[in-house]
Amino acid sequence: MAHYHYARKILESQGWVFKAVVVDGRRGMLKVFEGIPLQICQFHQMRIVTKYITRKPETEAGQELRKITLTLAETTESVFSDKLNEWHDKWGVYIQMKTKVVDTKHWYYTHKKVRSAYMSLNTHLPYLFTYQKYPKLNIPNTTNSLDGSFTHLKDKVNLHHGLRQDRRYKLIREILLGEEY
Repeated sequence: MAHYHYARKILESQGWVFKAVVVDGRRGMLKVFEGIPLQICQFHQMRIVTKYITRKPETEAGQELRKITLTLAETTESVFSDKLNEWHDKWGVYIQMKTKVVDTKHWYYTHKKVRSAYMSLNTHLPYLFTYQKYPKLNIPNTTNSLDGSFTHLKDKVNLHHGLRQDRRYKLIREILLGEEY
């Protein structure tokens, strides 16, 4: 995250003003962009949930949570929050179940993947609908446009396999800024 703090400071020192930020959900980004409207990419949030419970969850709790998650792009924060709370009312005890490791003091959550998917949604909830709270800023709800615009950069950098990190940064800087170092 230090790189993001550093990049933010450099850009702001050059006169850039952040009106809002759309991020992919990486840990620590909330602190980097504190004080700025922050939108977590809904597509990346769906991917995080899918990572934990897959596209075809085996458990009923996972299936219901996936159905709720798939409504993310077509709903409002209050409706989504209500559905998530209803899910938790029904499955809260289930995701808190613990399994003790025999002959030790250790334990683990029995349904840790479903629990992790829920916890991710619940933790990110305040940032999943920022685009609706600030309509005048026209904040996108995903990073798709940004991801697409960097494809050309990735293609050019990947043409030069095996570049040392310092030369890789130099190439990226030259492509983005048109500066030669």
